[in-house]
Amino acid sequence: MDIASIRKEYTLKSLEIKDVKEHPFTQFHIWFQEAVDSKVLEVNAMTLSTIGLDGYPNGRVVLLKELDYGFVFFTNYKSEKGRELLQSPKAALTFYWGELERQVRVRGDVEVISEKQSDEYFTSRPIGSQIGAWASPQSEKINRDFLEKRLENYKKEFETKPLTRPPHWGGFRIIPNQIEFWQGRPSRLHDRILYELNGEGTWTISRLAP
Repeated sequence: MDIASIRKEYTLKSLEIKDVKEHPFTQFHIWFQEAVDSKVLEVNAMTLSTIGLDGYPNGRVVLLKELDYGFVFFTNYKSEKGRELLQSPKAALTFYWGELERQVRVRGDVEVISEKQSDEYFTSRPIGSQIGAWASPQSEKINRDFLEKRLENYKKEFETKPLTRPPHWGGFRIIPNQIEFWQGRPSRLHDRILYELNGEGTWTISRLAP
């Protein structure tokens, strides 16, 4: 396969500073809704990049579940990403919506959300997902039989007692200090509009070279 010959010309839209909103969250909501309307596959999927415990960058795809003053997702706090974020509470996110030839890049600080907020989201999940959060020792080396036996054991256990959120499971919030909106353009001359948070709590908007 000639990988170098794989190319796509981006022609759908453009992005100008004069057309974007003053606040990046407002702009994100507009783009996110357009992605929903376009039926983008896994529209809330985002690549989460963390600082690994070994110092190497580490990335994986997670799902955005809430957007308030930051980007919220949920995981096992004892997982690889959970331990990394607790040790080095800084992260980056990347959304890619290929159908719209767009991506959004986010960088910022990380905090653990409140137990109340984690409880509320946990109880909204399907029962199978709730039990799975108990059953999976996320990121540990296992075999499939071990996991399925744990799942069956927890199913039996929660037949006789309330199903509550595991204490090791909950949400993180990435609070951005930079958000970049990227729109594909012809000849690789893409539009890149960067929002940067300044010391006064407002956002500075600039264009980046592609």
